[in-house]
Amino acid sequence: MIKNKLRVLSLGAGVQSSTLAFMIQKGQVPMVDFAVFADTGGEPDNVYKWLDFIKNNVDYPVHVVQERNLEKDIVDAAEGKYNKFTIPFYTLNTKNGKKGFLRRQCTADYKIKPIIKEVRRMLGYSKGERIPYKETKVEMVLGISLDEIVRMRDNELKYIENQYPLINDFRMKRHDCFMWLQNNNYPIPEKSACYFCPFHSHSTWVELKKKQPEEFLKAVEIDKRIRYQEIHKGKLDAEEFYLHTSCEPLEEVVHDDTQQDLFLDQFNNVCDEGMCGV
Repeated sequence: MIKNKLRVLSLGAGVQSSTLAFMIQKGQVPMVDFAVFADTGGEPDNVYKWLDFIKNNVDYPVHVVQERNLEKDIVDAAEGKYNKFTIPFYTLNTKNGKKGFLRRQCTADYKIKPIIKEVRRMLGYSKGERIPYKETKVEMVLGISLDEIVRMRDNELKYIENQYPLINDFRMKRHDCFMWLQNNNYPIPEKSACYFCPFHSHSTWVELKKKQPEEFLKAVEIDKRIRYQEIHKGKLDAEEFYLHTSCEPLEEVVHDDTQQDLFLDQFNNVCDEGMCGV
């Protein structure tokens, strides 16, 4: 059955989008048809537990979708099954010492595309089927707060209208979301991002090692795999890839909390809310 209208919460399971989820439940924000969370396959265990908490505390459906598994795709690329990585690893040229980072494609491939695919499915359209944008309207509710206002933008798809109630209706910053959750007796969710995300600040890596040592060890293994990958095998001037902004092995640079101020958090919450930086 074809629908011409939907209202959807893009759920990232971070502080802001979780606040929106519960504000919707309390009637402070208009009700949605469903919330959708895109599972990259690299989410930390706490994210899945938090998603279960949200599901048990809202009356509307929460859809969890996955197009591909980013963790598996990274390993496959490191083994030469793909010719490129889609995640923005830091790079170090072994010939001239120049540092950089790869283009970020993981947001589009593992967050945005699965969400849009689910929206199309819920509208009743199959892959490749044209959606009449003049007769169709999807309100996409995004958990971006006032201190992230530079991330506001129109959706590229004409039938989707991005909405930012935390900014336009409530003028709420991230801190305000913390306060709203506390004042309404909700727990504070932990940071929502893939456990191997290169956008982690140094302090986040330290915290991951302390609080979730098993996931930190998995990140260390991925860090090793991407450095000794097959993509550039045989090239003496090949770039080495790293998870840490210092372009040093993760297990060597993350050892205590004395270095927290040496590496600035260059990317503020780019992967926390719904569409991972969108």
